[in-house]
Amino acid sequence: MAQQSTHSTAPVTFQGRANATGNASNNRDLYLKIFSGELFKGFQHEAIARDLVTKRTLKNGKSLQFIYTGRTKAEYHIPGQSILGNSDNAPPVAEKTVTCDDLLISSAFVYELDETLAHYELRGEISRKIGYALAQTYDRKIFRSIVRGARAASPVSATGFVEPGGSQIRVGTTNLAANAYDSDKLVDAFYDAAAALDEKGVSGAGRVAVLNPRQYYALIQNVSGNGLINRDVQGTALQTGNGIIEIAGIKIYKSMNVPFFGNYGTKLGGTAGAADPGETSPGNLGTFVGEDMLDDEAVTGTNYGSRNNYGTDERFAHSCGVIFQKEGAAVVEAIGPQVQVTSGDVSVVYQGDVILGRLAMGADYLNPAACVELIAGAAPATSGSNTHSW
Repeated sequence: MAQQSTHSTAPVTFQGRANATGNASNNRDLYLKIFSGELFKGFQHEAIARDLVTKRTLKNGKSLQFIYTGRTKAEYHIPGQSILGNSDNAPPVAEKTVTCDDLLISSAFVYELDETLAHYELRGEISRKIGYALAQTYDRKIFRSIVRGARAASPVSATGFVEPGGSQIRVGTTNLAANAYDSDKLVDAFYDAAAALDEKGVSGAGRVAVLNPRQYYALIQNVSGNGLINRDVQGTALQTGNGIIEIAGIKIYKSMNVPFFGNYGTKLGGTAGAADPGETSPGNLGTFVGEDMLDDEAVTGTNYGSRNNYGTDERFAHSCGVIFQKEGAAVVEAIGPQVQVTSGDVSVVYQGDVILGRLAMGADYLNPAACVELIAGAAPATSGSNTHSW
């Protein structure tokens, strides 16, 4: 995270302010704004969830309301009676509000001399890494929202019109987290999830699943036994994890940003049990492989951060994948991924430039019935407890 000082002990001269007058709104009038193709490449390479959920652009407001309409029914007409809508006042209507979180940034200072001496294109490389950082947060928020949706009740709760909520599907039948890597048990869970979505009337179009890489590779290693493979799909196409293979009409993706037993993407080196698959670590993982999930709740007061509730870390202790349909979650974007670079007098004063990537978005579940959480090491929550506080 970028370090930002909270202390200001001297007057500040805003190099980007035209005629040295004005206020905070025009501090950057003289700065050059550059939209880097490298940042977009990095973002698009890493962000898989953006095109898998409902996406809207937010303008002139802090949030967007999505209307959710319940079901209605057909009834016979009685001759001579006026038609003024169904006698039971169907369909019921509810709404879901998705708020834009605060501005998300990733930045780096490029010293001019370093750039001159470097034997590679420094700015492009840094822009890609900034794009990765923004994409990582983007996907994590969406996947956390889908897990929340899988445990939520429908927003429609009118008497006589209770709509279906989300689903938790257990991988295997025992309290072993290692079941999450069993390809046969995963296939069974996929068919259970597909049946649940069918039973709840969720459209078959746009159904996808996101697993961690080890789960995905376990599946494709056993294609001869689980019937996943199309005879026309061979070799490298299978390895991509970009929705090439599918189970029960559910296209499968892989990501290191999906919640996995309280971590992101993987959990390695622990002792096998109910909350740890006990997968042996290959070593030399570095700092960012299998990061611990942190609390990400809506901020209050004068704090800045998420304005939507993405849940506390302990709520994901048994999560091992998500299955959803496009209407399961929504994302709103006030500012799409952008890069800004200082220049001119600022570059002279500091002998370098700040490369800043920014993004303003928010996500939340939309239709819980279209959300499925895969769990292992524990039984699904009983009816009524799925809607616990996050």
